[in-house]
Formats: sequence, structure tokens, C-alpha cells
Amino acid sequence: MALYTMKFGGTSVGSPEAIDQALTIIQRETQAGHRVVGIVSAMSGVTDSLLKTVKAAIQGDRWTFQEVNRDIRHRHEEATHRLIEPPPEREITLKKINDLLDEHLQLCEAITILGEATPRMIDAIVSFGERLSRRVVAAALDARGIPSQAFDGTQLIVTDNNYQDAEPLWEITSKQIKERLVPAIENGISPIITGFIGATPDGTITTLGRGGSDFSAAIIAAYIDSDELTIWTDVDGVMTTDPRIDKRAKVLPYVSYTEVGELAFYGAKVLHPKTVQPIIARNIPMRVRNTFNPEHPGTQIGADIVATSSVIKAVTSIRSISMLTVSGKGMLGVPGIAGRTFLATSRAGANILMISQSSSEQSFCFTVRDADANEVKYAVEDELRAEINHQDVDGVDILKEVVIVTVVGGGMRGTPGVAGRVFTTLGDHSINVISIAQGGSECSISFVIEEDALDEAVICLHDLALASVEDIN
Repeated sequence: MALYTMKFGGTSVGSPEAIDQALTIIQRETQAGHRVVGIVSAMSGVTDSLLKTVKAAIQGDRWTFQEVNRDIRHRHEEATHRLIEPPPEREITLKKINDLLDEHLQLCEAITILGEATPRMIDAIVSFGERLSRRVVAAALDARGIPSQAFDGTQLIVTDNNYQDAEPLWEITSKQIKERLVPAIENGISPIITGFIGATPDGTITTLGRGGSDFSAAIIAAYIDSDELTIWTDVDGVMTTDPRIDKRAKVLPYVSYTEVGELAFYGAKVLHPKTVQPIIARNIPMRVRNTFNPEHPGTQIGADIVATSSVIKAVTSIRSISMLTVSGKGMLGVPGIAGRTFLATSRAGANILMISQSSSEQSFCFTVRDADANEVKYAVEDELRAEINHQDVDGVDILKEVVIVTVVGGGMRGTPGVAGRVFTTLGDHSINVISIAQGGSECSISFVIEEDALDEAVICLHDLALASVEDIN
């Protein structure tokens, strides 16, 4: 008897029909004698709607946040009426939905009175999406005759108080899961758990960052010693590239933990970048599958790296970025310039996506999201004010309308000529490379190019990846 952890994304619980399909998947496994733990996201679009209510509440726009609240209420009530037949259970679920959404309105009113929303308040608001969906899914599963119990992530995942991007406190989280969740599983219950959210040791709601339901699922899978973690989504698996750029994109039957980590970080939408962290040490296999095409085997993710003839397995990209360059002839031999720059970037609340430095130490560049670029520039220039005044540093230049393209393949390590093949291909298509970086894992090469060249770059490099798919099929 296997123990499966299954995470269902927003589209997989986005409508009564989608929830019904997710329930069928769980039911199929339980009827086959397996145990299933489900982790659910908010219904598709609900998290964005909740963020809209925060903005409206800050502006004192009661009409907007009340209207959004009504829309969210209607979606969950409709799903409840369509999926939960016995009237007593249905009415209990409807009351829970209405109680939560009344609480949401009260929080919005509090934000309106204050005229601002702290990160703690924002986490409390956006948590309603998962808290609503798990109640509907758990009750609907129970209505199908499969004993179920709903758990909030706040009962299981204990985090620090870094609201909106909290980190789990691993030891106490492990204890909570083993004491609260494992006994339910052993008693034949199929738990349904909120993804995305946790709580501080004093019980204050936190979130794990956007896409954090994947991370929640991996944490749960790790501490219940699951036989497999399945990420159910709306695509057949991890693709060789973005099918919106190149329609020839294919599903990769297998990738390694390392490879999928690179793909997730550099733009692939299938997984949250942190997902693989909790399950690597325990060597728990993972699979990405399509809720709406459950017969497709999807992509298996494991520890081993399977090399292919062309080495490159996938091509991914990140749009809407800016490249910042710090330069100056006086930088040579001045210690700490890079470190202070990156600390200033962190204080500005931005993440660095890629770094490249010249061997002369007279310049280095790094990339951040477009939305953060100006604030990062001001923060770095403020940090290096003395060096700029002494003309050791010329300043910080921003280059916009650029993108990062990354080629991924675990077989790059120790394989000569991969980078040459990549950049020769780009040169043959007259695509200029502005900056280059290779990760320490040696399973990816990233580079910055002009935004106008993105599609052509991805398509010509995807030619190299397509041959690899045939090797691992």
C-alpha cells in the first residue's frame, strides 16, 4: 500500500468540474488500496482577487472589496451546491464559507480604517483562498464516501515571521506533522490540506510566497515519508520550452531534481523554485501530471541525471527584467564593492536573478525584475556614495528591454563544447549576447539578450533540446 502526496493547483480546483476531476483522481487511488494526502491551492484567480481587495481597502473603496467578496462567495457556494449532495454536510460547508468571507470583510474594513496594509495583514487576507478551497474539496471528498479531514497549513507548517515569504521552522514543523497529520493517515483518513500558508509559533498566519503550495506539498511529503509527490496541474508535464514561443515543445519524460530546480528558477511555470528542497535528502520521487489528462504519465523527477546526446534538455526564459551595471576604473583592488551592492539590493526588496563580472574587476552586472530596477539603482548608489564621489565608481547604469534565456541539461558537467554550441547557434542567427553566467551546478548556462530577439533565440536553441527528448523517451 503506497502513500501518495498530491498537490492540486489553482486550475485543478478552479471550477466544480475541475474539483470533480481532482476528486476522481484521489478516489481512484484510494479504491486501489493506496493512501492519499491532498494539498490544494486557492481556486484559480482567487488569490489575485484577494490582493485586489487589499488595494481597494487601502484606498477606502468599499464597493470594490465587497463586490469581489461576493464573487468569491458565489464561486465557492456554487461548487458546494454542485459537489456536496447530502444537505446537512452541504449546509455545514456553506456556513464555514460564509464565516470565512465575513472575516475577510472585517479585515478589509480594518485596513480601510488604518489606510494601509502591513505584510502581516496581506498574508491574512490572501490566506482565505486556500482556506476556502480546502473546505469545499474535503467535504466533497467525504460526500463521495471517502473519509476525509480538512487541515489548515497553520496547524502543520510553523514558520518565521517573514510575512509574504516565510521560511519553515523545520524541527517544530516536523513535530506538528507527525503528531497531528500522521495519526489521521494511519486511521484511514484522506486529509485535504491548504497549500501556501503556515503560521508563526504564536499562531499568526504567514504565507510561503506566490506558488508556495508546491513548497507546502513537498514539506508534507517529506515528513510523512511519502512514496511519491505528484504535482497535478493543467499541462502534461515539464516541457522542453514554452509552447507559446515554440509549438514544437514536448513533455520531458524525466528530469533530475537539479535540472528542475534550474528550470523553476529561470522561468518555467510548472513548479515553485523551492519545491524540491525538502524531498531531495529523502530521495522521494516527484511527478508532474495533468489533472485534465490523467492518463498521460507526465514528467518524473528524481535524483539521477540522465545524460543525452545533445546534452541540452530544455530552454527557458524570464521576461521583464533589467540589467544593472556597476563600473569604474577605481574599483580594482577596492574590497567589498560587490558584497555591498548585493546587500543594498536585498534591502531594496529585490532578488538578483543572474550575476556576471569582468576579470579586470572594473565592472560587474546583475539582473533584477523591471519593477525593482529603479529602486535598486538608488539603493546601490546610496550605498556606494563615497566611492562615486571619489570617482572610484562611475555609477549604476540600467539596461532595460532585455531578457534572460537559460539552457538546462545535467549532462553539461564535464561535456566539452556545450557552451560553444549554444553561442555558435546564437551567432549563426545574429543574436547578440550581452552577458553570460554559468551556475555552479554546471547544469545550466544563462545569458542576457535583447527582448526583441527572445523568440528567435528560444526557437533556435530548442532545436538542440528536441533531439535530447528522443534519447530519453
